[in-house]
Amino acid sequence: MITNPNVKINLGLNVLRKREDGFHDLETLFVPYFSISDTLEIVAGDDYSRTSAALFAKYGQQIAPSQGSFKPEGVFGVETEDSEYPKIVQAMSEDGRLMITIARAEGVDWDPLKDLTARAYGILAEDFTMPPVKIFLEKTSPVGAGLGGGSADAAFALKMLNEICGLNLSEDQLASYASRLGSDCAFFIYNRPMIGEGRGEILTEYPLDVIQKYDLQVITPAGISVSTKDAYGGIRPRLPELPLREVLARPVEDWDGLLVNDFEETVFAKYPELAAIKKSLYDCGAVYAAMSGSGSALFALYSR
Repeated sequence: MITNPNVKINLGLNVLRKREDGFHDLETLFVPYFSISDTLEIVAGDDYSRTSAALFAKYGQQIAPSQGSFKPEGVFGVETEDSEYPKIVQAMSEDGRLMITIARAEGVDWDPLKDLTARAYGILAEDFTMPPVKIFLEKTSPVGAGLGGGSADAAFALKMLNEICGLNLSEDQLASYASRLGSDCAFFIYNRPMIGEGRGEILTEYPLDVIQKYDLQVITPAGISVSTKDAYGGIRPRLPELPLREVLARPVEDWDGLLVNDFEETVFAKYPELAAIKKSLYDCGAVYAAMSGSGSALFALYSR
């Protein structure tokens, strides 16, 4: 089975308070964005893969890594001259039931067995008898952009495994598993506009016909990756002037200054070029522009 996990943007992101468990309560509107996506294939047992040959042809021949700083034991990678990290890596779980291959043009700098797609298989295997599977992920969505690409991969993996393995889990049951993998993972189970509250896992469907009248542009600045952990480290929780739903009910032309992303203050201070990009979006006629999530991606709405 092959799917294309899409990313999301956040319309407003209010960080309300820090919780006793170390997380933060927030409110945001998650909106799916389908023009940026990864390619994810999962096959059971010895079934034939339709993507693996193309991945190795595109990213190189598989060898044991001899260079670069990412060399976890048991992981094989592809030698590359223009990246510190291998462009394609492959690993097998200790019990041999999961093989995962990840390809990325900029290099793969994380252990594939700790990828959220591998963890998705792992949490299902805790409750169900799962067959051996092979996961193939071509990572083309940007990392550290606030677009939730990794969370999307995890959620799509859960949905695919549910179908492949005949688990018959409902959307709500899958969302419960997804919320254990990341605060915004559950949104991608539903993959339609939803208000996120709590850590982001408490979801309420929200009609968003209003932005259908506008063109949406997403910008992913090259070379800027924002750590979510670092972004939260600089945040100052506060209640907004107006509740999110009240702002969203206003005309889009009124959103500037009212529909805010609380991460912009600290992230823009560290990366002033992002603030400059946002200003340029307004200079080019945007009706509304903002950063998505904890950055670094920005987006703009333009009148048609």
